[in-house]
Amino acid sequence: MQQSIDTLTISTQGQGLYEFTRAVEKFVSAADVATGLLTVFVRHTSCGLLIQENADGDVKTDLDGFFIRLVPEGMDWLTHTTEGPDDMPAHIKSALMQTSIGVPVSAGVPVFGTWQGIYLYEHRRRPHLREVVLHLIGDR
Repeated sequence: MQQSIDTLTISTQGQGLYEFTRAVEKFVSAADVATGLLTVFVRHTSCGLLIQENADGDVKTDLDGFFIRLVPEGMDWLTHTTEGPDDMPAHIKSALMQTSIGVPVSAGVPVFGTWQGIYLYEHRRRPHLREVVLHLIGDR
């Protein structure tokens, strides 16, 4: 049984989806694990992780529009407002997403579908440095 762990730092420039599929593939390739399970975990509470289509940019546009409409800024009933008007909506959006994703590894590569990519979804308006932990366990 082999294990490997690393932390990616993803620089965001505001709300939106940030794909990091290639970095995940590179990590798995270097880990010398043929069959296993990759866990991807984000260490923050105002962003999330998702696997989504990476072939058509309209998917990102539509997801952004959906989440802005689902959880808009300016809800006057919110009490956590000390970090700005986008903070609590970001926490709510994050609660609707995953903080951890499991990806099977087979023949030394993550088993993504043809048009699947893995994304960090930044919910805050200002830039952030986000940490994503990668942990792979499996056999050679």
